[in-house]
Amino acid sequence: MVILETVLDATWEHIVLVYTTLFVSIIVSIPLAFASLYSKKLEFVVMKFANMVQAVPSFAVVAIMVPFLGIGFTPAVVAIMLRALLPIIKNTYIGLSNVDPALIDYAEGVGLSQWQINRHIRLPNAYPAMFAGIKFAGILANSIAVLTAYIGSGGLGEIIFQGLIGYNTRTLLAGAIPAIILAILIDISFTLLEKKVTPGYMK
Repeated sequence: MVILETVLDATWEHIVLVYTTLFVSIIVSIPLAFASLYSKKLEFVVMKFANMVQAVPSFAVVAIMVPFLGIGFTPAVVAIMLRALLPIIKNTYIGLSNVDPALIDYAEGVGLSQWQINRHIRLPNAYPAMFAGIKFAGILANSIAVLTAYIGSGGLGEIIFQGLIGYNTRTLLAGAIPAIILAILIDISFTLLEKKVTPGYMK
Protein backbone atom coordinates (compact mmCIF):
# COMPACT_ATOMS: atom_id res chain seq x y z
CA MET A 1 0.00 0.00 0.00
CA VAL A 2 1.25 3.45 -0.91
CA ILE A 3 1.24 5.73 2.13
CA LEU A 4 0.26 9.40 1.97
CA GLU A 5 3.77 10.63 2.78
CA THR A 6 5.20 8.72 -0.18
CA VAL A 7 2.60 10.21 -2.52
CA LEU A 8 3.23 13.73 -1.22
CA ASP A 9 7.01 13.36 -1.61
CA ALA A 10 6.59 12.00 -5.14
CA THR A 11 4.17 14.80 -6.01
CA TRP A 12 6.66 17.42 -4.82
CA GLU A 13 9.46 15.80 -6.86
CA HIS A 14 7.15 15.79 -9.87
CA ILE A 15 6.24 19.47 -9.44
CA VAL A 16 9.89 20.49 -9.11
CA LEU A 17 10.82 18.51 -12.23
CA VAL A 18 7.95 19.85 -14.35
CA TYR A 19 8.25 23.50 -13.36
CA THR A 20 12.05 23.51 -13.53
CA THR A 21 11.86 22.14 -17.05
CA LEU A 22 9.09 24.52 -18.05
CA PHE A 23 11.00 27.53 -16.68
CA VAL A 24 14.17 26.55 -18.55
CA SER A 25 12.14 25.92 -21.73
CA ILE A 26 10.58 29.39 -21.53
CA ILE A 27 13.96 31.05 -20.90
CA VAL A 28 15.39 29.30 -23.98
CA SER A 29 12.38 29.51 -26.30
CA ILE A 30 11.29 33.14 -26.06
CA PRO A 31 14.70 34.68 -26.94
CA LEU A 32 14.98 32.20 -29.84
CA ALA A 33 11.55 33.26 -31.09
CA PHE A 34 12.56 36.94 -30.95
CA ALA A 35 15.88 36.24 -32.66
CA SER A 36 14.10 34.27 -35.39
CA LEU A 37 12.14 37.41 -36.31
CA TYR A 38 15.35 39.00 -37.55
CA SER A 39 17.06 35.98 -39.13
CA LYS A 40 15.38 33.67 -41.62
CA LYS A 41 18.33 31.29 -41.40
CA LEU A 42 18.00 31.04 -37.64
CA GLU A 43 14.25 30.63 -37.95
CA PHE A 44 14.77 27.73 -40.38
CA VAL A 45 17.32 26.01 -38.14
CA VAL A 46 15.35 26.49 -34.92
CA MET A 47 12.03 25.34 -36.37
CA LYS A 48 13.55 22.37 -38.17
CA PHE A 49 15.36 21.22 -35.03
CA ALA A 50 12.29 21.67 -32.83
CA ASN A 51 10.06 19.85 -35.34
CA MET A 52 12.59 17.03 -35.68
CA VAL A 53 12.77 16.47 -31.92
CA GLN A 54 8.98 16.67 -31.68
CA ALA A 55 8.67 13.90 -34.27
CA VAL A 56 10.73 11.49 -32.15
CA PRO A 57 8.65 9.36 -29.73
CA SER A 58 8.79 10.68 -26.17
CA PHE A 59 10.11 7.43 -24.72
CA ALA A 60 12.92 7.39 -27.30
CA VAL A 61 13.93 10.93 -26.30
CA VAL A 62 13.99 9.85 -22.65
CA ALA A 63 15.96 6.67 -23.39
CA ILE A 64 18.61 8.37 -25.54
CA MET A 65 19.56 10.61 -22.61
CA VAL A 66 21.05 7.66 -20.69
CA PRO A 67 24.18 7.00 -22.82
CA PHE A 68 24.93 10.74 -23.03
CA LEU A 69 23.93 12.15 -19.63
CA GLY A 70 23.31 9.10 -17.46
CA ILE A 71 20.31 8.89 -15.18
CA GLY A 72 18.73 11.22 -12.67
CA PHE A 73 17.20 14.70 -12.50
CA THR A 74 19.35 16.53 -15.08
CA PRO A 75 18.90 14.03 -17.96
CA ALA A 76 15.16 14.11 -17.23
CA VAL A 77 15.09 17.92 -17.46
CA VAL A 78 16.92 17.83 -20.81
CA ALA A 79 14.63 15.11 -22.21
CA ILE A 80 11.46 16.95 -21.22
CA MET A 81 12.80 20.30 -22.39
CA LEU A 82 13.54 18.95 -25.87
CA ARG A 83 9.86 18.07 -26.24
CA ALA A 84 8.57 21.26 -24.62
CA LEU A 85 10.52 23.71 -26.80
CA LEU A 86 8.50 23.47 -30.01
CA PRO A 87 5.06 24.64 -28.81
CA ILE A 88 6.58 27.61 -26.97
CA ILE A 89 8.92 28.66 -29.79
CA LYS A 90 6.35 28.15 -32.53
CA ASN A 91 3.45 29.89 -30.79
CA THR A 92 5.60 32.76 -29.56
CA TYR A 93 7.07 33.30 -33.02
CA ILE A 94 3.60 33.27 -34.60
CA GLY A 95 2.32 35.75 -32.01
CA LEU A 96 5.29 38.08 -32.47
CA SER A 97 5.23 37.99 -36.27
CA ASN A 98 1.47 38.48 -36.66
CA VAL A 99 1.38 41.99 -35.18
CA ASP A 100 -0.29 44.51 -37.51
CA PRO A 101 2.52 46.02 -39.67
CA ALA A 102 0.79 49.40 -39.51
CA LEU A 103 1.21 49.36 -35.74
CA ILE A 104 4.93 48.64 -36.10
CA ASP A 105 5.28 51.41 -38.70
CA TYR A 106 3.55 53.87 -36.39
CA ALA A 107 5.83 52.88 -33.48
CA GLU A 108 8.92 53.38 -35.66
CA GLY A 109 7.51 56.69 -36.86
CA VAL A 110 7.24 58.07 -33.33
CA GLY A 111 10.84 57.07 -32.63
CA LEU A 112 10.54 53.86 -30.63
CA SER A 113 13.59 51.59 -30.71
CA GLN A 114 13.35 47.94 -31.74
CA TRP A 115 13.69 46.93 -28.08
CA GLN A 116 10.79 49.22 -27.13
CA ILE A 117 8.69 47.91 -30.01
CA ASN A 118 9.34 44.33 -28.97
CA ARG A 119 8.72 45.04 -25.30
CA HIS A 120 5.63 47.23 -25.55
CA ILE A 121 3.97 46.17 -28.81
CA ARG A 122 5.04 42.76 -30.11
CA LEU A 123 5.21 40.94 -26.77
CA PRO A 124 1.81 42.04 -25.36
CA ASN A 125 0.15 41.20 -28.68
CA ALA A 126 1.86 37.79 -28.65
CA TYR A 127 0.67 36.84 -25.15
CA PRO A 128 -2.42 34.81 -26.21
CA ALA A 129 -0.43 32.64 -28.64
CA MET A 130 2.58 32.46 -26.33
CA PHE A 131 0.56 31.37 -23.30
CA ALA A 132 -1.27 28.79 -25.40
CA GLY A 133 2.13 27.33 -26.27
CA ILE A 134 3.33 27.46 -22.66
CA LYS A 135 0.20 25.72 -21.39
CA PHE A 136 0.54 22.98 -23.97
CA ALA A 137 4.25 22.61 -23.15
CA GLY A 138 3.44 22.41 -19.44
CA ILE A 139 0.89 19.66 -19.93
CA LEU A 140 3.32 17.85 -22.23
CA ALA A 141 6.12 18.20 -19.65
CA ASN A 142 3.83 16.83 -16.96
CA SER A 143 3.12 13.70 -19.00
CA ILE A 144 6.73 13.10 -20.07
CA ALA A 145 7.87 13.56 -16.45
CA VAL A 146 6.02 10.31 -15.75
CA LEU A 147 8.18 8.52 -18.34
CA THR A 148 11.42 9.95 -16.96
CA ALA A 149 10.91 7.89 -13.81
CA TYR A 150 12.47 5.12 -15.91
CA ILE A 151 15.76 7.03 -15.83
CA GLY A 152 15.69 7.86 -12.15
CA SER A 153 14.01 11.25 -12.06
CA GLY A 154 11.66 10.26 -9.25
CA GLY A 155 8.20 11.75 -9.06
CA LEU A 156 4.79 10.27 -9.65
CA GLY A 157 6.01 8.06 -12.48
CA GLU A 158 7.66 5.73 -9.96
CA ILE A 159 4.35 5.14 -8.19
CA ILE A 160 2.50 4.68 -11.47
CA PHE A 161 5.02 2.11 -12.73
CA GLN A 162 4.90 0.28 -9.38
CA GLY A 163 1.16 0.02 -9.80
CA LEU A 164 1.46 -1.23 -13.36
CA ILE A 165 4.13 -3.81 -12.55
CA GLY A 166 2.27 -5.13 -9.50
CA TYR A 167 -1.20 -4.93 -11.08
CA ASN A 168 -2.17 -2.79 -8.11
CA THR A 169 -4.99 -0.43 -9.00
CA ARG A 170 -4.75 1.52 -5.74
CA THR A 171 -1.05 2.22 -6.24
CA LEU A 172 -1.62 3.09 -9.90
CA LEU A 173 -4.34 5.60 -9.03
CA ALA A 174 -2.24 7.05 -6.19
CA GLY A 175 0.25 8.15 -8.84
CA ALA A 176 -2.09 8.87 -11.75
CA ILE A 177 -4.66 11.05 -9.98
CA PRO A 178 -2.13 13.65 -8.68
CA ALA A 179 -0.56 13.76 -12.17
CA ILE A 180 -3.96 14.49 -13.70
CA ILE A 181 -4.68 17.16 -11.10
CA LEU A 182 -1.30 18.78 -11.78
CA ALA A 183 -2.07 18.94 -15.51
CA ILE A 184 -5.32 20.77 -14.74
CA LEU A 185 -3.59 23.14 -12.32
CA ILE A 186 -0.90 23.96 -14.90
CA ASP A 187 -3.57 25.00 -17.38
CA ILE A 188 -5.47 27.04 -14.78
CA SER A 189 -2.37 28.74 -13.35
CA PHE A 190 -1.08 29.93 -16.72
CA THR A 191 -4.57 31.01 -17.79
CA LEU A 192 -4.74 33.20 -14.68
CA LEU A 193 -1.25 34.56 -15.34
CA GLU A 194 -2.20 35.34 -18.93
CA LYS A 195 -5.30 37.17 -17.73
CA LYS A 196 -3.22 39.22 -15.32
CA VAL A 197 -0.50 40.33 -17.76
CA THR A 198 -2.47 40.65 -21.02
CA PRO A 199 -3.93 44.14 -21.68
CA GLY A 200 -7.65 43.97 -22.40
CA TYR A 201 -7.79 40.20 -21.77
CA MET A 202 -11.06 38.67 -22.93
CA LYS A 203 -12.37 35.32 -21.68
